[in-house]
Amino acid sequence: MTIKIPLRDSRFNLDISGVAGFFGGDVAVTAMATVHIYQGRKWLGWYNSPGSYEIAKRYGQLGRSRFWDGLYPGVNVDPAVLFELDGMPGPKYRGVHSGTTMLKTGHLAHLFLQECKDIPRSEMIHVDCPRVSSPIALTVVNLHHQPRPEEHPRLFRHSTSLACIPIVASLATCIACFVYEDWYCAAMILLGILTSGVSCYVIGTGRFTFTHPRHARGAPPGDGVLIADDEIIVLKGPEDAVTPITRGRFSLKFTSEPEYHNIGVCSMLLTTQFLAQLLLVPQGEIFGQLMFLSSLAVSWGYNSYLSSLDRESFQRRILVEQVLQLRADARRKYEFGTRTAMVVYVLLVLSPAQPSEALRKILDDLLPNETPVWNVWKSVVVEKVCSRSEWSDGTHAQGKPVFDRTANHGLRGEELKLLHTFFLDAEAAFYRYHQEAFYDEIEPFALPALRASPMESLSP
Repeated sequence: MTIKIPLRDSRFNLDISGVAGFFGGDVAVTAMATVHIYQGRKWLGWYNSPGSYEIAKRYGQLGRSRFWDGLYPGVNVDPAVLFELDGMPGPKYRGVHSGTTMLKTGHLAHLFLQECKDIPRSEMIHVDCPRVSSPIALTVVNLHHQPRPEEHPRLFRHSTSLACIPIVASLATCIACFVYEDWYCAAMILLGILTSGVSCYVIGTGRFTFTHPRHARGAPPGDGVLIADDEIIVLKGPEDAVTPITRGRFSLKFTSEPEYHNIGVCSMLLTTQFLAQLLLVPQGEIFGQLMFLSSLAVSWGYNSYLSSLDRESFQRRILVEQVLQLRADARRKYEFGTRTAMVVYVLLVLSPAQPSEALRKILDDLLPNETPVWNVWKSVVVEKVCSRSEWSDGTHAQGKPVFDRTANHGLRGEELKLLHTFFLDAEAAFYRYHQEAFYDEIEPFALPALRASPMESLSP
């Protein structure tokens, strides 16, 4: 008994082979990159995925030989950069004790900067200042955990039931084509299932790895400052607790490196799939072509879901929760009305056991102004910060100014008024620092209540 193929007598032909390898290419490439974030994701790629040509072209560049470079020309990049686990530039870093200056940090510093930026405003400490010019945020982070030089973070769990939808759809459409004896479309769907599954597994064999350089014993504390345009982060802790942010990196370890021949073979399979679909799908019946298109549509929907996930947020969670093991109370974020007040608070946080030269370098990095007023203000502020015994008794909290207003420091008129204005900004930082130090000493958990209490106004 011969089964009649549906729509066999139709003269309409979809002829979709020309776009099958390009349809949903960018989405498919992004979805493939999730194999290194989700646990077990490399086993769940057995479906007829669209965009085979785009995937082959993108990941074929990993192959490092004349053969692979000829098939897939382009710059040979590191797998971590290709899968967007590395490559983003981070902010400038200045080490206090070591004097290290990094004009540009790496990907993990970028992730940590974004993590600090996303601290909700409800958790920020708003520091009252006598004036408001350009508000700027400051985050003070106390780092304690010192990770090993190489670690393999745990990956996130992925919904197996959701991944089964495109797998079942591809198998169902393939079986339907076999039942109605549309061998061309059935074979192309089956070929798409196999090449996608094999490629997902091979690419997923790369092991997600965190590394950072280990410092010698006796290294000084790693206190330093990350400096961005709209955010300043003070890092406090041992050198091996700070280095994961400033010098650490995420990478992928493949057994086939450095040539990556297995990934090159997978790219060739995907290219073969694209060419076969280009030639053979038009030979099928209209029903088979509809089944082929249906499998691509379901797979495209699943790939779109995977590509919509914020992979950077997952990397940030791995960095904060697993690598740094940062406690919830280890970060305090402030918002200052002026940059001058914020900079003084940074010096106060870093000031214990710091020579004035180191603090002056930090000050010059954060405030590069070199006018006579700024130079006088910087010298006076650094001197006052270093002479902690003169103001640590909190007398300024009762209305007494921190800085001497009778001295003119060689300035007159408008310059002297401007200097006194900057002194008021600095006193706001002194007041906040002394207030928090007092509460932390008598009751470390009193800070949330302190946030809600308004700061007393400062008078010259």
